[in-house]
Amino acid sequence: MNTHDLVIRNAVIIDGSGQPRFNGDVAIDGDRITAVGRVQGSGRREINADGALLTPGFVDIHTHYDGQATWDRHLAPSSWHGVTTAVMGNCGVGFAPVYDQHHDRLIELMEGVEDIPGTALHEGLPWTWKTFPEYLDHLDSVARDIDVGTQVPHAAVRVHAMGERAIARQAATDDEIAAMARITAESVRAGALGFSSSRHMNHKSITGELVPTLRSEANELLSIAKAMGGTGRGVLQFVSDRLHLDEELDLLESLGRESGRPVSVSIAQHNGDPDQWRRLMQRFAQASARGVPMRGQVAARAVGVLHGLDITLNPFMYSPAYRAIAELPLTERVQRMRDPNTRAAILEGMQVDKDGLLGSRMINRFHEMFRLGDPPEYEPDPSTSIAAVARQQGRSPGEVAYEWLLEDEGRALLYTPSLNWAAGNLDVVREMLTDPMSLPGLSDGGAHVGSICDVSFPTTLLQWWGRDRPKGRIALEFLVHRQCRATAQAVGLNDRGLIAPGAKADFNLIDFDNLRLRRPEVWRDLPAGGRRLVQRAEGYLHTFVSGTEIMCGGETTGAAPGKLVRGPQVMALA
Repeated sequence: MNTHDLVIRNAVIIDGSGQPRFNGDVAIDGDRITAVGRVQGSGRREINADGALLTPGFVDIHTHYDGQATWDRHLAPSSWHGVTTAVMGNCGVGFAPVYDQHHDRLIELMEGVEDIPGTALHEGLPWTWKTFPEYLDHLDSVARDIDVGTQVPHAAVRVHAMGERAIARQAATDDEIAAMARITAESVRAGALGFSSSRHMNHKSITGELVPTLRSEANELLSIAKAMGGTGRGVLQFVSDRLHLDEELDLLESLGRESGRPVSVSIAQHNGDPDQWRRLMQRFAQASARGVPMRGQVAARAVGVLHGLDITLNPFMYSPAYRAIAELPLTERVQRMRDPNTRAAILEGMQVDKDGLLGSRMINRFHEMFRLGDPPEYEPDPSTSIAAVARQQGRSPGEVAYEWLLEDEGRALLYTPSLNWAAGNLDVVREMLTDPMSLPGLSDGGAHVGSICDVSFPTTLLQWWGRDRPKGRIALEFLVHRQCRATAQAVGLNDRGLIAPGAKADFNLIDFDNLRLRRPEVWRDLPAGGRRLVQRAEGYLHTFVSGTEIMCGGETTGAAPGKLVRGPQVMALA
């Protein structure tokens, strides 16, 4: 009788295929699953699941760990939420290729577009590379808890090829285009999972400069796409403001057609045109029917911002009286804010956005601002907004916000849902998640560390959509398939996202009945003491990567089996 390295017994298995759950055992040998069903052999280690849910590890295809992955053994918070593979290099920003003189430029872009502290990046990035293959080699040398894969970022490639002319968003010459195409193909052959670009007006460097790729011309993008297509691998990932929708969609489809590679586009509902996303999905379906695979990456809940006294944004951040105490330690600041005279001065001086900081336009949207709570509420009743409560109590919204932010010794958080919130509920998110042309993504793990904490999207999928939402719940089998197998296949990682013989032994054992999110909290553990929001979850019993346990009972084991994933992967022979 066989002896296995590990046997999980008596689990409820949702295998990632989309098929119905079943009861059974799973055997692991080395880094692969070797048996599923009723395992007769023993295990050197055995875990009695006792009816807990066994799923593949989650594959998060939209993160920004480009810096953190170069210095950190633990890609938390993603690894706290069952993620076993994270794909970074999204939205066209990253740190390779790079000349020494452009280090600051790439940091400024990442800091502005993805809200990662520049001080942490300056301190943490080792810059042991110049080319993209050298960057991959560095990633390969760092031991970490989960697997990472990365895409080639257009902004870095453009700055490398064009220098300051790229920052000025000038048109590329034929020679510069040829250089960008060559760099992209070389990078994909070395192991990049694709190419990403931003065409979004809201993407700016920390100095206010629009992203260098904003209006890159069609011939530049087509040459890059064709060069990547010549490698026979990779996905084209875009985020766009879609100001000229039909023209933009025609361009993106032509890139997929000319390259022969799939296209992935970030999708969300905007208040100004709440049905635009449906037109996008319809175009993706039409393009796919014409032989050009196009998919929309969608969020698991509304995309919004957090407000707090110990993070980037709050409703009083532009009040002169608040600015006078803003640099004080939190405890001292809270004490000062409880003084009636300080309170009156801060409230009287409240102002709206003055410097264009990402998210700052939402600091006074009190009709869409809510107490987040613990556990957090991501689909709040509109009648509980600050504006609604202020009306009920006969007070100003500022007074209510002030009182709520002082709760829990100043650690309380407020939440303003923005995208995917036009109707004041998440019905549209359900529609997006179940659309055949969508994939779950957009968690932005590692990014927006001072104002957003959407890294918990995978947990939201299971907890809210699979169990807790009062109406419109989604079958767990569907959710697991989309977050595991479908996302893995979308980026060519066909060896994972499945509980089956021959698949990579990445999986979660989950106490589903007790799965729940905790409120985000502030940590100061980035290089140079940089601040970031993190979020924990309860209910993850065990998380394994390549057959090695990385999380147990919500705590890290210290193991670091994670690898750099280079290029497409295939299932091992069972």
